[in-house]
Amino acid sequence: MIYLLRHGETVWNTLGRFQGQKDSPLTKHGIEQADLVSTLLYHQLEGDCRSFDFQVSPLGRTRETADRLKLRIPLPSQEDARLMEVTVGSWDGLTKFEIDMEYPGHLDGSDLYDWYFRSPDGETFDDACNRARDWISDIKRPTIALSHGLFGRIVRGVYAGLSMRETLELPVPQDGFYLLRDGGFSLIDRNCHTVDVAN
Repeated sequence: MIYLLRHGETVWNTLGRFQGQKDSPLTKHGIEQADLVSTLLYHQLEGDCRSFDFQVSPLGRTRETADRLKLRIPLPSQEDARLMEVTVGSWDGLTKFEIDMEYPGHLDGSDLYDWYFRSPDGETFDDACNRARDWISDIKRPTIALSHGLFGRIVRGVYAGLSMRETLELPVPQDGFYLLRDGGFSLIDRNCHTVDVAN
């Protein structure tokens, strides 16, 4: 059983910058999202988190979100670099407009979902899937994992055996989280509703 969470909204999220493995701080709204998710998770666990491991991407925005979660869920966290966001190499920190200006032609034929993997020096989709697969295979106990938007999609896609397209089109909410169990996953939304997504 894995509870998969995403960090709260960041400054670069609001500016349309793909952060990759660079960083920007949580916004006020992002802090509110982190607090909401911690409350939702607390109720989901019915206050008992003692049997869970808590693994966190080492990037600043996930560590900042983890600090908010620990106010409700007092678990020690362990950083795991395999949970870091997909890097688009020299495109990390840029907007799609800036990429198109600095790397003309590289985004031709791409769309909202697959442009990440057009970078000349970034992580490939297969590399990211292998990283996710490796991390999943090491999970031995119920785990709370705090990761990122694109990499969270890839973890869910690998876990549920989805195609590349299905994986990249998965939603990436910052005010809910996913429960991965028995080869499928469900969304726990801001109203504490559980919505089966892939089974």
